[in-house]
Amino acid sequence: MDASRVPARPRARTRTLRLLASVVVLACSAALLSGCTGDSSSSKKDGARTTQAAVPQVANDLQDDYLRVIKEVLPSVVQIEASHDLGSGVVYDDAGHIVTNAHVVGNEKKFTVTTANNEAALTATLVYAYPEQDLAVIKLDKIPDGLKAATIGDSSKVEVGQIVLAMGSPLGLSSSVTQGIVSATGRTVSEGTSGGGTGATIANMVQTSAAINPGNSGGTLVNLDAQVIGIPTLAATDPDLGGGAAPGIGFAIPASMVKTIADQIIKHGKVTDSGRAALDITGRTVVNDDYQPAGVAVVAVKNGGAADKAGIRPGDVITKIGDSDITTIISLAEALAVEKPGDRTKVTFVRDGSERTVVVTLAEI
Repeated sequence: MDASRVPARPRARTRTLRLLASVVVLACSAALLSGCTGDSSSSKKDGARTTQAAVPQVANDLQDDYLRVIKEVLPSVVQIEASHDLGSGVVYDDAGHIVTNAHVVGNEKKFTVTTANNEAALTATLVYAYPEQDLAVIKLDKIPDGLKAATIGDSSKVEVGQIVLAMGSPLGLSSSVTQGIVSATGRTVSEGTSGGGTGATIANMVQTSAAINPGNSGGTLVNLDAQVIGIPTLAATDPDLGGGAAPGIGFAIPASMVKTIADQIIKHGKVTDSGRAALDITGRTVVNDDYQPAGVAVVAVKNGGAADKAGIRPGDVITKIGDSDITTIISLAEALAVEKPGDRTKVTFVRDGSERTVVVTLAEI
């Protein structure tokens, strides 16, 4: 299994560093501005005339792009504080709705929110959390002056190699910015349930080399057009490092899914159309004689559901969905994540020692 299969849920581990955030950001900004303007004057030292090397124009242009995007987007990125954890969020509209991860809000209903332009603490209330896609919407109880909604981009236009910036509150350092590129698109990633994770399996995620640390969850991944292309959610872990973070491998929920889910929550107060395929079973991973994962045993079948209609019964062991081998409950979730409700797919299973294949019309979560 590659590192993307075992991502760690970024969560903040400290609440004591918030006041340092503005100092860090200001210091970084000053350094960028200094490098941008430079000093073209010559100087003398020990009788020798020296001239500062010119900064290539392309470097200045890229730096100007960074500064422009940060200035435009950072006011839309907020820090979210629950009773025990810190996370990030992005202002979604002028009505005070903020999108974040479901694992940031957890089971709580009330939150403290700090914006980049206002150190005064604001309060917010949960609208709805959707753990199946690890997304949630909260709403500010009072909208402050100058609140600015982010621009949500088209994640279908995201390309590998694009320069991106991640903004959020890693380790409680609010308004922090890191940079990288889009490393891959279309990743299907499963997050664990340990440490408060939702256990969601999410398709079409954007992989990035921009640093994503505990507390970045729910923030923004933006392109150089100042458009949000994803919500940073997960960082991969390396089993060889004892489960520690694998540097430069992070994942963001694509903007298209963020918009689909957030719009439904804001309009209906819940998700009415998930777009996620379901087999309508309860299952568990089973192992073979060598104690290796060998399939998913059907524990229960929803009456009248997709599997029931296809003749799948409790006790069957699913070994394949379409052309994808199924060895664990996670691999089953990943296979279904790339399907759509209403799709017809072959399901191969073992019953009483015999292998069978049926065609299932998938339902919706």
